[in-house]
Amino acid sequence: MSETETVTETMDFTGGGRPAPSSLRDPGRTAPLEFAAISHPGKVRANNEDHFLVTRVSRSFNVLGSNMPAGELPELVDEVAYGMIVADGMGGMAAGERASQLAIRTGVGLFLKSSDWTTKIDEHDASHFIGRIRDYFRKVDSAVIGEAQADRHLSGMGTTLTFAYILGAEVYIFHVGDSRAYLYRKGTLEQKTRDHTMAQTLADAGAIRPEDVHRHSKRHVLTNFVGGPSSGVEPEISKLKLEPDDYLLLCSDGLSEMVPDDEIARILRDSGGPEPATRALVASALEAGGRDNVTVVLARYLGPPAG
Repeated sequence: MSETETVTETMDFTGGGRPAPSSLRDPGRTAPLEFAAISHPGKVRANNEDHFLVTRVSRSFNVLGSNMPAGELPELVDEVAYGMIVADGMGGMAAGERASQLAIRTGVGLFLKSSDWTTKIDEHDASHFIGRIRDYFRKVDSAVIGEAQADRHLSGMGTTLTFAYILGAEVYIFHVGDSRAYLYRKGTLEQKTRDHTMAQTLADAGAIRPEDVHRHSKRHVLTNFVGGPSSGVEPEISKLKLEPDDYLLLCSDGLSEMVPDDEIARILRDSGGPEPATRALVASALEAGGRDNVTVVLARYLGPPAG
């Protein structure tokens, strides 16, 4: 794996074996967005156990020929949704890297096999969609546990999994582990996911102060993640609505452990766009020590399509 893997509007994946689309900005479509993403091994670890995915899902109807009267049929319907995923593997040696790869690959496989590629949603559809993604998380969990049980060298492997699905201005977030999703809006950064760690559980129970979580000895002990210790993972689910110029940030704890939230907010405010912001966020984590793999996936919502 190369030192960095990057995708933006105009850049290629470096060393990833696949070119990026020439543009990930879709003006005039359902959800006009700009994306950028980088995954870096950091300064301490020999390998990168983080993996990410940014994907575009579409459903199209395009009339190629008809003798129907003009105006009776739409000439073109193109519905679009977007997905963002961050997975931070664990387990030592190659196990963590394997776990995060397997989680994303299994999840994508389940989605592709489905007859329902969700590109728009109403209240009834939302319930069905949430149930389907919850089921996918459980199947991904079973796949990771099964592979770990089949190969003793992979014993104990697991991964965080944070998935954001964007339909127009609506975002559904599904999350387990201590990777994070943030919303940045008009100078304010808000964490939209909860860290599924023993330290956070202690803070929620009042056993420790919330401000002590980030330095507690149990802050890296996960209580809910893909791969165990037993099957039955339950994703945390939330929903939000984007406004023009909002940033949606998914990251591994290699960023959030090294860069305070106020500094993340400052970088997003001052950087001028997703690509420079992503580079600056990773650089800040490395300058702070880079003690873990660092993955940043960033989207900026440009507002509803004109017309």
